[in-house]
Amino acid sequence: MPKYLLYLISLVFLSLESKAQTRPVADTLLSYPFPAKANNSFKFFRFLPGEYSHMDIDVLDNIYLVTAGNQLKKINENGDSAGVFNDVKKYGNPSLIDVSNPLKILVYYKNYSTVVILDRLLTLRNSINFRKTNIFSVRTLATSYDNNIWLFDEQDSKLKKIDDDGKLLLETTDLRLLMDSVPLPTRIVDRDNFVYLYDEQKGFYVFDYYGTYKNNLPFLHWEHIAISGNKLYGFYGQRMLSYELKSLELKEYTIPTFFGDYIDIKTMNGKVYLLKKDGVEIYSLL
Repeated sequence: MPKYLLYLISLVFLSLESKAQTRPVADTLLSYPFPAKANNSFKFFRFLPGEYSHMDIDVLDNIYLVTAGNQLKKINENGDSAGVFNDVKKYGNPSLIDVSNPLKILVYYKNYSTVVILDRLLTLRNSINFRKTNIFSVRTLATSYDNNIWLFDEQDSKLKKIDDDGKLLLETTDLRLLMDSVPLPTRIVDRDNFVYLYDEQKGFYVFDYYGTYKNNLPFLHWEHIAISGNKLYGFYGQRMLSYELKSLELKEYTIPTFFGDYIDIKTMNGKVYLLKKDGVEIYSLL
């Protein structure tokens, strides 16, 4: 083959390589390549770059992130912005953001005993100061099945349901009258006719929608609690645990080393989301 043809072929390959290396960031935004990040349980799915301090995921695969600029951003499953709340730090750092109902987002500030209620576009709807309703010690809360708010009043040792104006709709009996050891829940989850209160030292306390105590699930020291479908998820040490609420089957998954260091982790809708210092890594659960 003549030398000038070899030279032309070399130029073509160099040009193609240069184009591949200078591909626009937008083209790789949601397909950040991790070819080695997979095993029999987890497979890399997507990456969302950015610096965030808080993450949560709803049942529709929307991701909620608090940015370095103190914005609460909602990103849909395609990676597009679906809402922004710019006043997230009005009362300081939020203690909890509940996204269990995608149409009603709760941002709770424990130090101010105030919950801010947002709609699906993260537009402010209302806020409630619990002290004005004579509720003085609330650590956790969640949206209820009927679009109201569950909270646990530690001062009264009662699970309570209030409306968006703070009016009391329902409350349990003082749990000190029913139990030798009263829970101090860090999470409340409303799912499929039951309300789950989680205390890391005592496990899950299960109530029906009328506030009647049903039973206890003695899973201790779980972190990053989530209920997705009929499965209850949590993390303990280097394991991810999955509990099937109907079959009562408990499964364990070893957290792979390629997960690396993460700020937060959440399992939802058959995926595992890892918040890291440079963005969110998403893995499919196999």
